[in-house]
Amino acid sequence: MSAKKRSVAKLESNYMRQYDAHVVRHKRKKKRLYRRLLLFTVIVLVTFISITTYQLKQRSLYESKKEQYEQLQKEMTSLKEEEKDFKEEIELLQDEEYVLEIARTNYFFSKEGELIFKLPDEDPSY
Repeated sequence: MSAKKRSVAKLESNYMRQYDAHVVRHKRKKKRLYRRLLLFTVIVLVTFISITTYQLKQRSLYESKKEQYEQLQKEMTSLKEEEKDFKEEIELLQDEEYVLEIARTNYFFSKEGELIFKLPDEDPSY
């Protein structure tokens, strides 16, 4: 099979020139439409990617802040407990008997005529 030659001649008429111009305009319109659709797709894609990236960064930031908040809550609970213990200690130190008891046990403070013997805390090995 050999390549067939075109045996149909193109008519040079006013109608054919208008038709050819119409075809050219239609091709240009189609080309512009494809370009606009491509541009719109690129813009939508860039917008979607930037919003997704922003969302992921915010989620990561939220998780770190949440973890930090929980850690600070634990620390605050611990400090409140410590404050409560200190307030109890202050109230106990207002009592003279308690202060004397601490002085006797920790600093070997003795009453008049009292002898203090320090006993070893460990059990003998024999």
